[in-house]
Amino acid sequence: MKRYLVFEDGTYFEGTAFGSDTETIGELVFTTGMSGYQEAITDQSYNGQIINFCAPMIGNYGVAKKFNESKKPTIKGVLAREITDVTGNYQSEMTIDEFLKQENVPGIRRIDTRAITLKIRKAGSLKAAIVDDLDSGLIDQISTWKLDDSQLQKSITPTPAEFAGSGKHVVVLDFGYKESIISELKKRCLKVTIVPGNTSLEAIKNLKPDGILLSNGPGDPTRHTDILPTIVELEKLYPVFGICMGHQLLCLANGAKTFKMKFGHRGFNHPVKDLETGRIYFTSQNHGYAVDAESVEDTDLKVTQVELNDQTVEGVEHTKYNAFSVQFHPDAKPGPHDADFLFNRFWNAINK
Repeated sequence: MKRYLVFEDGTYFEGTAFGSDTETIGELVFTTGMSGYQEAITDQSYNGQIINFCAPMIGNYGVAKKFNESKKPTIKGVLAREITDVTGNYQSEMTIDEFLKQENVPGIRRIDTRAITLKIRKAGSLKAAIVDDLDSGLIDQISTWKLDDSQLQKSITPTPAEFAGSGKHVVVLDFGYKESIISELKKRCLKVTIVPGNTSLEAIKNLKPDGILLSNGPGDPTRHTDILPTIVELEKLYPVFGICMGHQLLCLANGAKTFKMKFGHRGFNHPVKDLETGRIYFTSQNHGYAVDAESVEDTDLKVTQVELNDQTVEGVEHTKYNAFSVQFHPDAKPGPHDADFLFNRFWNAINK
């Protein structure tokens, strides 16, 4: 069956339907990862977005739910040049087509993903609809669509969740966390408690944490301004580690500014330079907003890492308190593990 991708500017691409038979609207973004389609689909940082996969084929190793980054995906759709209907992995439980049907996510295959990527790189991220008919009434709603608070709430743990461990206690402020972040903490025998990102300072202190982790998450970080005063107080009391959205919020709390990028960073091949050591490592990234480098200069933060392609801020640390953050994902499952030492740094700060 034919299915169409219609942009807010009226242009459209034609392909073949797979996944759920629903129609939808979302922000169209592309990812350059050659693998990790399941992790991307279940990453809450993609909430409200239609993912255009640059890899020419996805689905060849199937889907196994133990590799999900969250319990339920909140993406709006999937675009792929081709998907496979036969998998070659002993751990596979279903095909990507079956998975998307199960999760009510529509997809389009045999679509020109290269042309779509080039369009986004030129015009920037655009809103688009996945429809089965060019006369669909949904097309008229594309220009007015936005990622609302009710959709964002689907990414956040509604009540505290605990993971037992024998070590120190880390409280994760959840803005749309990835399971691989929790796995890295558990590997280091840390006790973990996940709480909603808007949890009050007193409630966090009552949990008696030894460290605070600010998680990744979707959307504009300025939506979370209510938590900034809490972050200011937390960094005075505990070691703080921010990842992706958490990085942006740590910077905002200390007086820096953020901006929406033209088409963001999404993929596993982003080179980052450590300004202190000169070391360069490849990183996994997924974000559409970044920290304004000039705005950091008048704060108590210092830039520690930059992205070599566009010189955007990739890491900061506080000059007075034991707080640091990175824009990329040091957990990187799947992807390069060049930066997983940052969890050791956090561990050392907690146990100091």
